[in-house]
Amino acid sequence: MRIALGVEFDGRGYYGWQSQADGHTVQDTLQSALSQIAGEPVPIIAAGRTDTGVHALEQVIHFDTCAERPLSAWVRGVNALLPDSIAILWAHPVPDEFHARFSAHGRSYRYLLINRPTRSAIHAGKVGWFHAPLDVAAMQAAAQHLLGEHDFSAFRAAECQAKSPIKNLHQLDIARHGEMLVFDLSANAFLHHMVRNIVGCLVYVGKGKYPPEWLVEVLQSRERRRAAPTFAPDGLYLRRIQYEAKWKLPQVEEK
Repeated sequence: MRIALGVEFDGRGYYGWQSQADGHTVQDTLQSALSQIAGEPVPIIAAGRTDTGVHALEQVIHFDTCAERPLSAWVRGVNALLPDSIAILWAHPVPDEFHARFSAHGRSYRYLLINRPTRSAIHAGKVGWFHAPLDVAAMQAAAQHLLGEHDFSAFRAAECQAKSPIKNLHQLDIARHGEMLVFDLSANAFLHHMVRNIVGCLVYVGKGKYPPEWLVEVLQSRERRRAAPTFAPDGLYLRRIQYEAKWKLPQVEEK
């Protein structure tokens, strides 16, 4: 039997998503809890990896098991074995042809940035921070240059393992809510560090270092060195994985 799960987690204190020898990752922690409920080892596959310190509002995973359990066991039962920083949101049986990663046709991320002179204590580890005033209108104008299908090599980490740097970015919204800036990005897929590198470039534009048109130069250069430094992981959230309706996965209320 194949089961899909929706997972929410606070990435602080974990060495990212992917399993490591020391076991202190989100994947390792989840696999341990699931294996206890199943009574057998349960390897899991996720829609995508997240780096150290990155959070998820809804990661999607799947696993195969011979254990027959009610769906509530895969939610409440597993949650009882997980630390407070990880929670199963839903469980749903899926056909064997469903794959958390390869069946996904889109992904959405959110970046939260506090824009004020002093860092936040209350939101430490959960938001990015920039001390100088940012011109949101200039950042919004710059963002328009990145929409569509492009070669995003200039926003790609050196260790990125994606086969192609060409991605279709169909949403890049920036909104200010008081001292909080919210960046919402959606694409068919993302490169390693792509969101954080885009945010870094937009901050450069927002503080007046470059005009909005600079993003065109960076994009067309296809050179990572032409872009801004990678922004902090603290404010980055995997927001949603998009799948076809035929899989009938539960819909979590948009956050």
